[in-house]
Amino acid sequence: MEDMVLQFGRLRCLIVDDSPRFSDTARRLLERQGITVVGIASNTADAVRSAAELQPDVILVDVELGAESGFELAERLDEDAFPAAVILISTHAEQDLADLIAGSPAVGFVSKSELSSEAIRDLLGAGDGTEGEPVASVSGPRGR
Repeated sequence: MEDMVLQFGRLRCLIVDDSPRFSDTARRLLERQGITVVGIASNTADAVRSAAELQPDVILVDVELGAESGFELAERLDEDAFPAAVILISTHAEQDLADLIAGSPAVGFVSKSELSSEAIRDLLGAGDGTEGEPVASVSGPRGR
């Protein structure tokens, strides 16, 4: 993933969150820090459509999307074989979600209060660099 970013320039990100206020704030923050936010989605259907159309490098997925589950969206994106890395985000503490995070296909978790380009890049760089290999979760190795 990192090689791809170096080859093609800025990291391209899709934000999936049902809070327009958070999405707008996250977009401004990440763009100031060198990440291109290519789109924002607020539900599963829009996220899947946007991921297919926009081909982001990374997709930030809120674990709670109103009545929908961000964990289920992460599974769907994985099943549909999107090449983007999925990072789960939430206002909930990571330790409260550790088992769900470890069991998901997401590369990791970032608290919304800790969201930054550095946190995203750290997660994407946590793997061994082999394309297509899973990246370690912030809460430890993946449970799968």
